Amino acid sequence: MFYLWIKAFHVIFMVAWFAGMFYIWRLYVYHQENPHTEVKDQLLIMARRLYKIIMMPAMILTTIFGIHLLILNWSYFSNVIWIWIKILFVLVLLYWHFLAGYYIKQLENQKTYSSKQFRIMNEVPTLLLIVIVLLAILKPF
Repeated sequence: MFYLWIKAFHVIFMVAWFAGMFYIWRLYVYHQENPHTEVKDQLLIMARRLYKIIMMPAMILTTIFGIHLLILNWSYFSNVIWIWIKILFVLVLLYWHFLAGYYIKQLENQKTYSSKQFRIMNEVPTLLLIVIVLLAILKPF
């Protein structure tokens, strides 16, 4: 029963993390497409708060609960390949998470990027979610 509680919290915080990952890149698109300084400033405030208040805690708790699940069922996880592939994709997601934080600082310093670049970058978390969930549910290897 304890294992299921840990798993439930892992999934809950993963959903919160992905919600932030989906939204932050859209904020960057809107920031780049808006000509008004006041609106751009407000979008950066929203992105900064989203990153610090929602995404960062959700990422940390997802990771903690995920590691806890690994430890609790190590005898199983150490003998299957799918979990290591999943962890590899989670590492890419972690990179994407910190990249989102990097872009907040860049946009605050008035660096200019194309909104198309951010539109493309917005799709990466979706692809990662698909792969990660399929690996966790189907356990193909």
